Amino acid sequence: MKLKKPKYIFVTGGVASSLGKGIISASIARLLQARGYTVTIQKLDPYINIDPGTLNPYEHGECYVTEDGTETDLDLGHYERFTSITTSKANNVTTGKIYKSVIEKERRGDYLGKTVQVIPHITDEIKRRIQLLAQQKVYDIIITELGGTVGDIESLPFIESVRQLRYALGYRDTALVHLTLIPYMAASGELKTKPTQHSVKALMENGLQPDILVLRTERALSQGLRRKVALFCNVDANAVMESIDVPTIYEVPLRMHDQHLDEVVLSKLDLPADCEPDMKQWKAFVEKVKNPHHKIEIALVGKYTELPDAYKSISEAFIHAGAMNDCKVKLRYVNSEKIDDANVDEILGRMAGILVAPGFGNRGIEGKIAAVKYAREHGVPFMGICLGMQCAVIEFARNVLKMKDANSTEMEPSTKHPVIDLMEEQKGVTAKGGTMRLGGYPCQLRPDSKAAAAYGATDIVERHRHRYEFNNDYLGDFESHGMIPAGVNPETGLVEVVELTGHPWFVGTQYHPEYKSTVQRPHPLFVAFVAAALKYSGN
Repeated sequence: MKLKKPKYIFVTGGVASSLGKGIISASIARLLQARGYTVTIQKLDPYINIDPGTLNPYEHGECYVTEDGTETDLDLGHYERFTSITTSKANNVTTGKIYKSVIEKERRGDYLGKTVQVIPHITDEIKRRIQLLAQQKVYDIIITELGGTVGDIESLPFIESVRQLRYALGYRDTALVHLTLIPYMAASGELKTKPTQHSVKALMENGLQPDILVLRTERALSQGLRRKVALFCNVDANAVMESIDVPTIYEVPLRMHDQHLDEVVLSKLDLPADCEPDMKQWKAFVEKVKNPHHKIEIALVGKYTELPDAYKSISEAFIHAGAMNDCKVKLRYVNSEKIDDANVDEILGRMAGILVAPGFGNRGIEGKIAAVKYAREHGVPFMGICLGMQCAVIEFARNVLKMKDANSTEMEPSTKHPVIDLMEEQKGVTAKGGTMRLGGYPCQLRPDSKAAAAYGATDIVERHRHRYEFNNDYLGDFESHGMIPAGVNPETGLVEVVELTGHPWFVGTQYHPEYKSTVQRPHPLFVAFVAAALKYSGN
């Protein structure tokens, strides 16, 4: 930490959701890191759920899990992938968490009989949470992304809290970046600035004046249009940035640096921008992503395939691993409800690799098992994550060990062969939110395993999100027939990794390796899987 106290950057959005606030926040953080500042990012989500752990992926996309076991918004995955920082429960705040905390204080009598109100009690709690990361005294700059769009009723307490904080901390110790939309009207052939003007107007009505505008657009913006936006929105002309569609999100930091966004941010914060950021490795990575020498197709078999964001960390891990292998991985999203033994060859026959995705519940499970069987019998490189690993265990039990009714007790509580069973610590748990085995746990790998070869180590820590586990009562049967426990938790004996002997590359993990893959540290299992798929495809 260079500074005596941290500076704050707030990132808001207007006009429409999904404009890319998370990517812009992560891009700013990456550029500031490259200039030598220590940075972290947090997300304020306006929904009343405590966290996204109980949300259907179709509602909110992937639920990301931090090292300390917090279920969070998928934007925290972007933060970690861009910056390699380790986020925690302090990096994600929801309206649900805020109200829960305030109500608990009220029930304890902490407010001494006063009427509890949005202002000051809710806003004070929001401000406390925003400044929580500063107590670690390691960050020069804390970036706070506000979910939703300006004008949403749910977002108003967060907007008001930022207004109060900017006033209290000082306008040279805070900066406000507002991301908005410049739509293209095909009928008139024009880019329109009015939505941006209205968005800034709404922000100003709530007491906030943006310092920097980032304009999301499908077409290049002229200097005249930028000057017009600056004039009508009270923003310096050099503080209006263009965020145009690019081939990969990892190009965004480079595009922002080309427009001097990092310099403008530092200027607003009264911080020096003397040296150029070192982005050589980042540029090399982007070049590999955009211009690979090889291409392969890998099937991702899951039940939320209509919404790729449900598997965001997996798809990004394949981008990282692909770059390491000088290869573009084209994911084919395959709905597991539409696969069976009759059509599996038609659907998966041309794939260089098969990944069976995580998930919960019975829907689509037989299709996942059919995909595992195909990979096992045809020698196709295979990776199973969480439920995907459990499906591999069930398929092996049914078709190799001849336990025809083998299943998980999650799917069939009365099965005679519960090869996957509820974890002992989960028995008696009835609440759904935040009660699974979550976060980082140690694992010891067999020295002669493919997993150990990939990691280059035998002692690892990986992140979990599950209630069910491999039933060790069946371990002897599995080992004697060629499915080995390649990784085990040293404290509980929980099987973390399974592998097939005599198969080119068949690895299932109870944990979620995709959560720890970043641009700077591509996950070794994904790197090894892509390498195996490349070899299998003949590239």
